[in-house]
Amino acid sequence: MDQTDIRLLELLQLEGRITISELSKKLSLSRPSISERMNRLEERGIIEGFSARVSPKGVGKNLLVIIQLSELRFHSYSDFEKTIQENPDIIECHRLTGSVSYLLKAAVTGMDHLSRLIDFLLPYGNVNTSIVLSSPVSFRCIIPQLGEGE
Repeated sequence: MDQTDIRLLELLQLEGRITISELSKKLSLSRPSISERMNRLEERGIIEGFSARVSPKGVGKNLLVIIQLSELRFHSYSDFEKTIQENPDIIECHRLTGSVSYLLKAAVTGMDHLSRLIDFLLPYGNVNTSIVLSSPVSFRCIIPQLGEGE
């Protein structure tokens, strides 16, 4: 990975709808060269995919919630994780070390919706919820340092 790949990654993260032509101009490379670099970054698993960032509030999910799940009451992590993956309210799920086993991020419409989500999770372990008041860093580009990941 060189400095051009790093700049390409930054531009794609900041403006996912940027065209190959615009990238070509900004990076002073030919369109085939840009396409080749993007393909190589995808093949190496550096670019996982392309998507739109959707505002939870924009689609009526007015509460963001962080949920800690501890003292688990189930026997199969894979079954639990499959259940969580199928729940549309859960927008992130992380299995952790330490006293908290899972950290979940959920987007819900309001307190009644949150209450139903907590009821859904209670059979799996102790549930501790925190409502997100603000997100000073809700998105940040992931930019490798030159030489990382080689």
